[in-house]
Amino acid sequence: MNIKNKVAIIGTGCSKFGERYDASREDLICEAAFEAYADAGVEPSQIQAAWLGVQFSGQSATPLGDALKLFNIPMTRVENYCASGMDAVRNGALAIAAGMYDVVLALGYEKMRDGGLGRPYKSHPLIDFGEAAPHIFALAAQRYFKTYGASKEDLARVAVKNHHNGTLSPKAHMRMEVTPETVLKAPMIYSPLGLFDCCPTTDGAAAVILCRADLAKSFTKSPIYIKGIGLAVQSAEIHNKPGYDYLSFPATVNASRQAYQQAGVTADDVDFAEVHDCFSITEILNYEDLGFAKRGEGFRDLKDGKFALDGAKPVNPSGGLKSFGHPIGATGARMIYECTQQLQGRAGERQVKDAEIGLAHNLGGPAAVACVTIVGNSL
Repeated sequence: MNIKNKVAIIGTGCSKFGERYDASREDLICEAAFEAYADAGVEPSQIQAAWLGVQFSGQSATPLGDALKLFNIPMTRVENYCASGMDAVRNGALAIAAGMYDVVLALGYEKMRDGGLGRPYKSHPLIDFGEAAPHIFALAAQRYFKTYGASKEDLARVAVKNHHNGTLSPKAHMRMEVTPETVLKAPMIYSPLGLFDCCPTTDGAAAVILCRADLAKSFTKSPIYIKGIGLAVQSAEIHNKPGYDYLSFPATVNASRQAYQQAGVTADDVDFAEVHDCFSITEILNYEDLGFAKRGEGFRDLKDGKFALDGAKPVNPSGGLKSFGHPIGATGARMIYECTQQLQGRAGERQVKDAEIGLAHNLGGPAAVACVTIVGNSL
């Protein structure tokens, strides 16, 4: 069964991202959900099922039900590393395409600024000792530098671009311009990744309301249609495998292949993309894994302006994880929110001109799970 054009996005919502010490998880969930309800023109009573994407909560989907008083309907918690929010959308879309429901809610949230965070993928007492996400992605950067001749100045271009875009996103965590000099002189986190090569730790929530495509126009004049969704899983210890070269994320390659095939499009047909820039090097590798650039050419295309807001293929017009922030469970749903805003022409100063097809991409694990969603504004 092909999911193409069977499911529509009729409403989206997003909380303000940032250090939300003033807001509980219930506050964040309600900010996102009630904005989505209003956007879709639906009442809570019309929601037939719901999926909650969250990484660090072990309480089933009950936080969603309690916050929104959505009881006595099917509700499922989805945890799939940094792809949790997008996988929640994926599960809701598949349920609609299968004919189970007419209208559903997918919501992701994370409260990361207060409360301890565990290490979800630690699995070995010696091999994993001292290991953290910056370490793994720093190894990818060093290998990319060695193989293709890129440099820390190329990483800085990602940060400069995404911080600029983030200043145009009212709900972004870090709405501030940075210069190449600021990025290059920032404190080192794990060489060659400095402070401004890393995304912030953020609180936030985002929501997506989905319905059967044939019902979409009864809710909104401008529904967005899901064209394809791919999900791929690799080993959670891919970085420990002797044959891994750190120059690509196979999960992204496979997930994007699935999504392109379902949608009947190629990378060239995508007008803009929201990609998982947890670190600056990750975005450059994503260009190549998603087919936006040839192998070893991503950093050169970036330098030439291809991925700028006014470039041939804008990437992360929202500011990405780097500027908008990365509340793990919320990020994938937030990407769908951004794609919907762009395709409906509601993105304001960051609007991509003549946008018709958008792509959203999550990577998590690290590099173990990837989810790619392709959406369009016409059937």
